[in-house]
Amino acid sequence: MPETRYVFVTGGVASSLGKGIISASLAKLLQARGYSVTIQKLDPYLNVDPGTLNPYEHGECYVTEDGAETDLDLGHYERFLNVPTSQANNVTTGRIYQNVINKERKGDYLGKTVQIIPHITDEIKRNIKLLGTKHKYDFVITEIGGTVGDIESLPYIEAVRQLKWELGHRAAVIHLTLVPFLNASGELKTKPTQHSVKQLLEIGVQPDVLVLRTEHHLDQDIRKKVALFCNVDSKAVIQSIDVKTIYEVPVKMQEEGLDEIILKKLELPVEEKPALKDWKGFLNKLNKANKIVKIGLVGKYVELADAYKSIIEALIHASTYNDRKAKIELIHSETLNPDTVADKLKGLDAILVAPGFGHRGIEGKLEAVKYARENNVPFLGICLGMQCAVIEYARNVMQLPDANSREMNHKTVNAVIDLMEDQKNVTDKGGTMRLGAYECKLKEGSNSFSAYNSELVHERHRHRYEFNNDFLETYEKAGMKAAGCNPETGLVEIMEIPKHKWFVGVQFHPEYSSTVLKPHPIFLAFIKAAISE
Repeated sequence: MPETRYVFVTGGVASSLGKGIISASLAKLLQARGYSVTIQKLDPYLNVDPGTLNPYEHGECYVTEDGAETDLDLGHYERFLNVPTSQANNVTTGRIYQNVINKERKGDYLGKTVQIIPHITDEIKRNIKLLGTKHKYDFVITEIGGTVGDIESLPYIEAVRQLKWELGHRAAVIHLTLVPFLNASGELKTKPTQHSVKQLLEIGVQPDVLVLRTEHHLDQDIRKKVALFCNVDSKAVIQSIDVKTIYEVPVKMQEEGLDEIILKKLELPVEEKPALKDWKGFLNKLNKANKIVKIGLVGKYVELADAYKSIIEALIHASTYNDRKAKIELIHSETLNPDTVADKLKGLDAILVAPGFGHRGIEGKLEAVKYARENNVPFLGICLGMQCAVIEYARNVMQLPDANSREMNHKTVNAVIDLMEDQKNVTDKGGTMRLGAYECKLKEGSNSFSAYNSELVHERHRHRYEFNNDFLETYEKAGMKAAGCNPETGLVEIMEIPKHKWFVGVQFHPEYSSTVLKPHPIFLAFIKAAISE
């Protein structure tokens, strides 16, 4: 296809309706038809990226292979498409303004007054079209964060208006809204959708497709009513009804004909409907699994499950392919101490200690590690979880009671986890960590080697502190082994206890690489160990 098509996904009425899942589902359907597709997220906040945002505020920070700290929706994009994203797939208002101000400082605008229109909107349009012009995708689907009517989103909607005019038949707009059900009257209400579309029209954007989020089935009368009030073809008014799992949404959107509607709008041929055989095969395994595997996920942000979104999804993928239904118990690390840990963790088939930053909840994580180690419960530690495993082993096996991470105690004598050398003089926290994909060479005979069935792997990182190699020989003599190291720097990537049933700590983030059709080998092995007798 010689010219890239652009699809914009906007939202109205309320946030968290699932624009990211609708975008990923449409992309999956187009990909199944043989098109090359990518999705980008435009976020209206002023942070340059989500890297410095509290997980309570924004959920997890997702990391791409090229080291970009991005919105968690990019995780959905990759899990659905099995195609890596990049820095270009997530743009914030902070980055837009930063780029424009940098250009102004360099004199690129030749002394002109710098304004929202055209300078900010031009920069937004440049970022939107970058993926199409540079990477030559057939489709670029752009999700606009926030809801129509938000002050923060106005420049993005204006940029969409301009692009729709400039691109003609190569652009389409999908608007996702809510049709609430009022129990008191027993009715579905379309008025919020009408108001939302009216706001969009006031800005000059006519939606081509309306996706109505609903808890109840929408009959043809409701669809025709919405179409009439919103200037949309009734065939282009479709429902997105509640489902058990987000992975059912592409199938539901195919049943509603979303991909066919978009292809017609963009003047492309509508050929035979793809079978989605592999995708439906995964769904079939997911729905048929009746045996449960109980996994304890220990972290300090468990009040907001989105803080561990990729981990939760990776556990679901791996459990499904092991013919199990994942029952994930979110356990707050601050509730764990020597008196409570046994009661809180008993009955679990496996324990995962999650990543994070800072000292809050660390002692609870160490108690979880100790419990898993002493009771031979399959254990996976990710990033800080791996570092906790190292600290716990030093304190309770190697008899170094003051062992710690330099992050938690600057004065510790036995800093078994220390600041990376190239981070020692860094004060600006934005984007300064070890980020993105790096190589890891695995040791034959280790659990990790068995899981990957490969000697060299690439995994994504997000950390400032690392295992202190000055202690490596002492650890190995005491029974904890380095199972994977970076071949260039010697940085320890994986620590294991060979005598344990399955005890693996990884410095990297395997959860970022797990997809629906390609579950991550470390998670697969972790669940396999959890269900083995």
